[in-house]
Amino acid sequence: MIKVAAWVAGVVAILIIALGIYWSRAPSVFWVNEFVEEERTVVGYATTDTLIRVAETLLDKPGGYLTNDKLPPGLYLDNIPSWEKGVLTQVKDLSRVIRNDYSRSQSQSREDEDVVIATEKFFSESNSWLFPPTEKRFRQGIEGLTRYRDRLTGNAEPAAQFFARADNLREWLAEVEKRLGSLTRRLADSVASTRINENLAFDPSAEAAQVQADSVQVRTLWFEVDDIFFEARGTAWALLHFLRAAELDFARVLEDKNADVSVRQIIRELEASIEPLRSPMILNGGGYGLFANHSLVLANYLARANAAVINLRELLDRG
Repeated sequence: MIKVAAWVAGVVAILIIALGIYWSRAPSVFWVNEFVEEERTVVGYATTDTLIRVAETLLDKPGGYLTNDKLPPGLYLDNIPSWEKGVLTQVKDLSRVIRNDYSRSQSQSREDEDVVIATEKFFSESNSWLFPPTEKRFRQGIEGLTRYRDRLTGNAEPAAQFFARADNLREWLAEVEKRLGSLTRRLADSVASTRINENLAFDPSAEAAQVQADSVQVRTLWFEVDDIFFEARGTAWALLHFLRAAELDFARVLEDKNADVSVRQIIRELEASIEPLRSPMILNGGGYGLFANHSLVLANYLARANAAVINLRELLDRG
């Protein structure tokens, strides 16, 4: 009996480990859809449809949504939950921009009720297991966006709006710039020990609530390096899809500003940042050490993408 129990426990452990390995694979990149029925194009469809599909991927990929799992193998996995965090941050940012900017003609315009519902659901607690589970809230958010998409294409009433203007695109790119800048810094901190405090730089009259030290300790703890790495990969994965959609919906704006090349460059850097990982673990070697530092490699791609985002925003600012 003891031998049988040991064999059963061993088989169960192997199955759990194998299932965990399968669940730890990040989803593949999908093609952004520009067309509705009869190859008809509608401004805003690509962005809205892509946001829906990215949010659905969070819930429908192998293993489903793992951040709130309380049972193995999801309980002990941390790479994919970190990846989910990066994707979810971009889903939140884009849904908020659709609510505040894309779906409104001006600051005094009324908010779209379905987009409001979607945004509120995506901004709800991300690790709730029950009462209600996070998955249920996210499904409700997806349903709200789906209703908005249907009204956008004329398949439901009342008609919805999506305004593809340069100023609206700049609002979203401002969020992207901040996210990529923060992730680049956090990835680079895998080797840095301290940095010069620049919090009050460039403004002689600036003040802070607390006394600012001349240097700041920034070294990332070794057990957090892979979490930041996969969060950045999730961010890049989601942004790749959203920028491809923006390339379609804002095509006239980008062409008018001669900025379509900048978008293509950002997309290229993001594609490089999510190339398949050949190592069984995230290495954290020194900058010029014997072993690779995967965080620095990823930081390089995201820094270049961020520089292109800054250039793009400057192009869009010009008349």
